[in-house]
Amino acid sequence: MARATVPSPYTDATRPLDAMGTALAVLLCFSWGFNQVAIKLALQDFPPMIQAALRSGGATLLVWMWVRARNISLRIDDGTLWPGIAAGLLFGIEFIFIFSGLQYTTATRSALFFYTAPFWVVIGSRLFLPSDRLRPLHWLGLCLSFAGMGVAFGWPASSGNPSETIGDILITLGAAAWAATTLLVKASRLNRVPPEKTMLYQLVVSFFVLVLAALAFGETMTALPGPVATGALLYQTVWVVSVTFVIWFMLVVRYSASRLSAFTFLAPLFGVTAGHLVMGDPVTPAFALAVVLVVGGLILVNRPG
Repeated sequence: MARATVPSPYTDATRPLDAMGTALAVLLCFSWGFNQVAIKLALQDFPPMIQAALRSGGATLLVWMWVRARNISLRIDDGTLWPGIAAGLLFGIEFIFIFSGLQYTTATRSALFFYTAPFWVVIGSRLFLPSDRLRPLHWLGLCLSFAGMGVAFGWPASSGNPSETIGDILITLGAAAWAATTLLVKASRLNRVPPEKTMLYQLVVSFFVLVLAALAFGETMTALPGPVATGALLYQTVWVVSVTFVIWFMLVVRYSASRLSAFTFLAPLFGVTAGHLVMGDPVTPAFALAVVLVVGGLILVNRPG
């Protein structure tokens, strides 16, 4: 059987998303919005670090089976070993920050601070991807989308609790780790290998990082998980991590990292929708305005320079 061909490296780091790229980005954000609900449901029976480790471990097996079925080369002498290990460390650290931060701050505040990631990508692009720079109109769109997200969540104000500030900082560091992973994949030799291989680097390394974190935090499970928590974990493992994350890194290679990252502003809006449909969370009238602002901002971000 012939080996799967390696996708060509990106030729235009400023390429805006076309119709197919936009459709895939929206699908990913939709899936990640429901993923927030899945994490909350799984936390009922799975401690946070154990949950993240099981997710990485299960997804490693699934992605590896897919790689073997497609006969994708997993050689590590192609210059991807060290960037791959670095991406895996960032991937694991990202979830340590996120799950730790959620112990101190609210889910609403965490969504707002985590989706500062596009700003970190834009700032990092100026250093590592000189050609992937946004013009003033694109910056306006980026800020407009972020403002729309703030409207959706009511611009969460601090309660004055110092621990809440700690949580906000941890969540922001998680966002920075996600942005750093995106930039690393875009700027290193990882942009010349199949996205499945890039994902395997992250899953294998992050599994060990998260297992060590679970041990460090003293997490244990004393009872068998229920069907709801198990189903929520399977959704994360089978669909979110094994499929949507692979698609994300495929898109990172093909399109502008700055413009692609801006689409993640849709994820918390889908999260609000998921919370309303699945958990009965209320939706405020400002949500419609938030959608208009976010979508309008994304249109500006993806206008040709």
